[in-house]
Amino acid sequence: MKINNFDLEKDGTYIIAELSANHGGSLALALDSIKAAKEAGANAVKLQTYTADSLTLDIKRKEFEAPGIWKGQYLYDLYKKACTPYSWHKELFAYAKKIGIDIFSSPFDLDAVDFLEQFNPIAYKIASFELTDYELVSYVASKNKPIIISTGIAKKEEIQEVVRLCKEAGNENIILLKCTSSYPAPLEEANLLSIPDMKKTFDVTVGFSDHTLGFIAPITAVSLGAKVLEKHFILNKDVESVDASFSLDAKELKEMVEAVRACEKLLGSISYELTPKIEASRHYSRSLFIVKDIKKGEILKKEHLRSVRPALGLHPKYLKHVLGKEVLKDLVYGDALQKEDIKDFI
Repeated sequence: MKINNFDLEKDGTYIIAELSANHGGSLALALDSIKAAKEAGANAVKLQTYTADSLTLDIKRKEFEAPGIWKGQYLYDLYKKACTPYSWHKELFAYAKKIGIDIFSSPFDLDAVDFLEQFNPIAYKIASFELTDYELVSYVASKNKPIIISTGIAKKEEIQEVVRLCKEAGNENIILLKCTSSYPAPLEEANLLSIPDMKKTFDVTVGFSDHTLGFIAPITAVSLGAKVLEKHFILNKDVESVDASFSLDAKELKEMVEAVRACEKLLGSISYELTPKIEASRHYSRSLFIVKDIKKGEILKKEHLRSVRPALGLHPKYLKHVLGKEVLKDLVYGDALQKEDIKDFI
């Protein structure tokens, strides 16, 4: 499966820098952030396309209060402050394409999907809290672009349903992201062992959308088979943003990307073949050496042999085979035992 020109089976882990609200209300800052994401080595930058009205109602009642780190604000006011203005999108998409980094967005209603289509995005993302909006999922899937779906608040049967809806719409390019919708998410709630299980259970590509602090979790996710990583990113910690507390800055994002690429090298592939360097190192493995002089025609006994380094003689597996056999020439302390030295060797 490919996202734009990136092959998820051959090219490693697709790393998405989530801009979210971290533009701090400044278009210039958003453009600088895209450039920084590119320089850090991210494969893509992701926006969020919504208005406060497309997410909630402008009501000042307790049930419309924001949770967690945003406590004390009403949802409408929070989203109004955090949104990426529609008027910025054309310039943001154009700039990303100009500097060579993928760009796409999370639409939060059908109108947002229609708006984004003009930019021909390389993929779409369904946010965790929108997974249960089946109409939105089906509509996005119908655009026949890779559809990346966070599963942070979803029950198993809801995940099964959105996978079915995508396939029903003719879209098999589905990526489910393991996600913990807590900001920031405690490490003990990440449950990353779900990643290989999700791949097996839902038979789709699986990745990880991370809200933990730092980047231990993303590296662990890659080691467990995550093919896509999404991480909130902020240009620097001085930017005032509602998402700043759980976002990596430019330096940290670069460190995460480097760590992911190192992890990929460590994982490599399933192979029992020896590289030339490892093959050369076998010189220092063990083999059979003479440790007590023995004359031609005498019988080899345990006292004549030891398995020691380097590997210039017979493999140690032949020890039992050669004991009790006649030697064909004089052998002295320090000689590497060879098959030509033994009468009736295999």
